[in-house]
Amino acid sequence: QVQLQESGPGLVKPSQTLSLTCTVSGASIPTGYYYWSWIRQPPGKGLEWMGVISYSGSTYYSPSLKSRTSIARDTSKNQFTLQLVSVTPEDTAVYYCAASKRLKLGVTTMYRCDYWGQETQLTVPS
Repeated sequence: QVQLQESGPGLVKPSQTLSLTCTVSGASIPTGYYYWSWIRQPPGKGLEWMGVISYSGSTYYSPSLKSRTSIARDTSKNQFTLQLVSVTPEDTAVYYCAASKRLKLGVTTMYRCDYWGQETQLTVPS
């Protein structure tokens, strides 16, 4: 059973950088079975996929967030991290990390999130 534990601040001021860490147990990040995702859900809206880091360290980001997002991993700690720079109140959301499987449907790539971390509320005050 894969378990994910998120950690990070609950409040970040506008223009600052959000940093979240996801600690993984029950699986090893570089083994090649999962891709490691970050997802968020703003209040009253649906889930938004932010990006993913592969077992080899390759990263893929949502085009809408690519310029502000960075995902990295620390294999010695079996952790992966999210950094989101220049946050605004529109970045207020519940954030999740997840262990994902990569699916190819024709020319479309999708990530099926099999295991989720507990939700982490982030607030950016206006």
